[in-house]
Amino acid sequence: MDVLLLALKYLFYACNCLVAFYFLLPVVLFILHYIFKGNAGNNYISRYKKTTDKDFDFAAIITAHQDTRFIAPLVDSFLKQQYKNFTVYVVADDCDTTNISFSDKRIVLLNPSIALHSKIKSIQYAISHFTKEHDVLIIFDTDNLVHPNYLKNLNNYFQRGFRVVQTHMLSKNIENSYARLDSIGHIYYTFYERQVKMQLGLCSAILGLGVAIDYQLYKEIVYENSVGAIGIGGFDKKLQSQLARKVKQIAFADDAVVYDEKVEDGAVMEKQRTRWIYAYFSHFKESWLLTKAGFKNFNIGQILLGASMLRPPMILLILCATVFILMAAFIKPVLLIWWAVILFLFVTNFVLTIATQSRQKGMLQSIQHIPLLMFSQLKAIIKIKKAKQDFLKTEHKRIIYIDELLKNELN
Repeated sequence: MDVLLLALKYLFYACNCLVAFYFLLPVVLFILHYIFKGNAGNNYISRYKKTTDKDFDFAAIITAHQDTRFIAPLVDSFLKQQYKNFTVYVVADDCDTTNISFSDKRIVLLNPSIALHSKIKSIQYAISHFTKEHDVLIIFDTDNLVHPNYLKNLNNYFQRGFRVVQTHMLSKNIENSYARLDSIGHIYYTFYERQVKMQLGLCSAILGLGVAIDYQLYKEIVYENSVGAIGIGGFDKKLQSQLARKVKQIAFADDAVVYDEKVEDGAVMEKQRTRWIYAYFSHFKESWLLTKAGFKNFNIGQILLGASMLRPPMILLILCATVFILMAAFIKPVLLIWWAVILFLFVTNFVLTIATQSRQKGMLQSIQHIPLLMFSQLKAIIKIKKAKQDFLKTEHKRIIYIDELLKNELN
């Protein structure tokens, strides 16, 4: 009995340390960011030498599913690119494309005869219909927009030898509280999972959109049949795990901006979080394989990226911390002081991050609405089983063209 109690005691301490690690890691990264920032500021790419002056041939793959409203604005933003060496492949899956046509030969509209209902299958369908051999493919959602200098800046990274580059996602809409809350979370994780890691020369995390991959490298990616099927989602986790093991560093292009629509109401946010939480558990194996590979290769970039993938959703971390605090009151009261310091550092660091890293207006003021986000995540946990039975597609509403968006940003 004594041995069992001792084992449970050490398990309790170990769990406390693990959760505390995830709360304190951003604090450490924030400090490292300002220590190593140097004279180059945020222009991290200037530290890498060019290996070629080649103008890379980009294939932009747009995956549309049962909705064609956003195709024209996204295509329009590509036609306004300063960089001209690209082809856009629009995969209109299960869509009526009768009234859609493009005169520019760089825009290829594809309408599969059989519904795919899968992002991965849509990407593969586009690849099978490439009109030529491209150097790089970039994955987009249909509701995205790209800044006019997007491809020009992205080309700069591939000229420096990077084979995988995650571009910088900003919000297309920030008018209401939910949209800003959605944006706040992205600002926070972009800074720690991409920007700081790029600064330190480590692997940055990718997203399911705006990620540019060497075409020959992408051919080496192997997906299981279930990945990307209806209700599974999270294909970027599988992609990230494999890419991080194949390249020295996944880069983050701070100056190559892609815009994404944020959710604008609680019901949609709840549905989105349910899908994300389910994807976390569905791809836990991939996260562990990357972490294990990092320790095997003594690669701190892979270790940290794998640890980030293993990190539970924030609401689960907060729930765990709450349980440990309540238990500490009975088991080891001195831990209450420890947790008070940890949570104070975490909250202070979170506010400082949003205050210093927001590029768009109104983000800092929206922190007061975070309880809304937490409530949506709690409801998402309760409904997690639904993600296995339903596609839980995030509905989008904001139809806006790049010129209008950039004009609004200036005002």
